[in-house]
Amino acid sequence: MGDQKPECLTKPPSATQVMEELKELGSMTIPIAAMNCVVYIRAMVSVLCLGRLGSLELAGGALSIGFTNITGYSVLFGLASGMEPICSQAFGSKNWTLMGHSLQRTILILLSACVPICLLWLNLNRIMVWSGQDLQITAMASTYCMFSLPDLLTNSFLQPLRVYLRSQGITKPMMYCSALAVLLHIPLNILLVFVLGFGVPGVAISAVLTNLNMALFLLLYMYISGSCKKTWSGWSKEALTQWCPLLALALPSCLAICLEWWWYELMTLLAGYLPNPRVSVATTAILIQTTSLMYTVPMALGACVSTRVGNELGAGKPCRARLATLVALGCAFAVGLFNVAWTTALRHEWAQVFTRDEGVAAMAAAVLPLMGLCELGNCPQTTGCGVLRGSARPSIGARINLGSFYFLGTPVALGLAFWLKVGFGGLWYGLLSAQVSCAVSILYVVFRTDWAIEAARSRVLAGFGGGDLEMEARAVAKACDEEHGCVARVGEFEEADALLARGVVEEA
Repeated sequence: MGDQKPECLTKPPSATQVMEELKELGSMTIPIAAMNCVVYIRAMVSVLCLGRLGSLELAGGALSIGFTNITGYSVLFGLASGMEPICSQAFGSKNWTLMGHSLQRTILILLSACVPICLLWLNLNRIMVWSGQDLQITAMASTYCMFSLPDLLTNSFLQPLRVYLRSQGITKPMMYCSALAVLLHIPLNILLVFVLGFGVPGVAISAVLTNLNMALFLLLYMYISGSCKKTWSGWSKEALTQWCPLLALALPSCLAICLEWWWYELMTLLAGYLPNPRVSVATTAILIQTTSLMYTVPMALGACVSTRVGNELGAGKPCRARLATLVALGCAFAVGLFNVAWTTALRHEWAQVFTRDEGVAAMAAAVLPLMGLCELGNCPQTTGCGVLRGSARPSIGARINLGSFYFLGTPVALGLAFWLKVGFGGLWYGLLSAQVSCAVSILYVVFRTDWAIEAARSRVLAGFGGGDLEMEARAVAKACDEEHGCVARVGEFEEADALLARGVVEEA
C-alpha cells in the first residue's frame, strides 16, 4: 500500500481557493463576531446600571459576576462546546439524526451540571465570608447571585442551541435574535432597576430575561423558518443513552475553556496583593474589559473554523478542512497584528475612556501595548483550539492550556510581579509567556495534523455507514476522499483503532 498524499494536502492553496474559503468563513464569522459584541454590550449595560446604584452595589455585583462566571457560565459554555465536533461532522456527513440526538444529550448534560452549580451559588455568602470578604459586599453579591439562578436553566438550552445552529451554518439569525434581545435589555433595566426600584435584583433579573429572550427568539425562528426540519425530529429516548462519547469530548473542551477563563480571574486576585492594590485592581478591570472586547473576534473565528473543519471532515474532504484551517489562521494573525497596532497607538486615549483617575489611566496606558502582544498570541491560539475542537481533539488543547497558563504563565507572573518586584507589568508578562507557549504548542499540533486520518476518524465519529465501525474506519482511511485520491498509510489506522478501543466513539 502506498503512502503518497495528494498535492492539496502538501502544497500551499491557490489565491482562488483562499478567496473562496474567505467568503465561506467570513459569511459565518462576521455574524458570530457581531453577536459576541452584542452580548458584550449586554454585560456592559448591567455593569453601568450597578455603577449607577452605588459603589457598594457595583462591588457586590462585580464579585457575584466573577463568581458566577468561574463556577457556572464557563462550565456550561465549555460543556456545550463538546457537541461542536459531533454536530459539525454529522452535518458534513448528512447524519441528521445524530445532530438532533446530540443537542438533546447536551441539554440534559448541562441540566445535570446545574445541580452542583446551584448548590455553590446558594452558598456564595458562606464561601465569601469564609474567605475573608467584606460582609456588606458579600451580602450584595449573594443577592445578585440568588436572582441569577434561573439563568442556569436558560443557558442549559441557549448554549447548545447556538452550537447546533452554527454547525448548520445558521449564523445570521443568531445575530439578529441576540441584537433584538439586547435592545429589549436596556428598557428592561430602566424599568426594573430604576422605575420599579428593584435595585441589584432588578439588574440580575434583567440579565436573566434577556438570555431567556435570546433562547425564545431562536426557538421561534426555528419553528417559523423550518430550517432545522432535517436535523430535528423531536425528543427521543435515544437522548438518554450514549452519553460517554459526548462526555469524552465535552469534559476536555470544558477544561480547556475554563483553564484560560479562570486564569484571567486569577490575575484580578493577584493584583490585589500588589503594593498599590486599589490602582492595580482598577487597572486590571479596565484591561480585562478591553481584552474581552478584543476576544469577540478570535472567539467567533475559532467557533466558525471549528464548524468549517468539522463539516469538511464529516463530508470526507480533508483538503478543504486543511484549507479552512490555513485561511482561519491567516485571519487570526491579521486580527492579532491589528490589536497590537491600536493598543499601542491609542493607549492613552483608550485608558481615559474608562477612568479619570490619573494613576489608573497611566498604568493602563503603560500595559496596553503589552496586552496587544498577548492578543497576537491569543488570536491564533484561540483559532487553533477551534481547529482541534472541530477535529474532535479537545483534550490536546486542555493539556496545552494547563501547561502554558499554570505551569509556565503563573510562575512567571508570580516571579516577576512579587519576587523580582517588577510590579503590575509582571503579571502581564506572565500572561504573555503563557500565550506565546500556548500558541506555539497548538500551532505545532495543527500544522502536523494528518488530515487524511482525521477525515477517517470523523466518519467514524459521525456514524458513517452505520455498520461495523472498525471496518468502516479502515475503509474510510484507505480512501477518505475519493475526489482527491486521498490515500492513507497503514500506520494511520492506529489512531482510529485506539479511539475505538478507548470507547470514545460509539455507533450513532
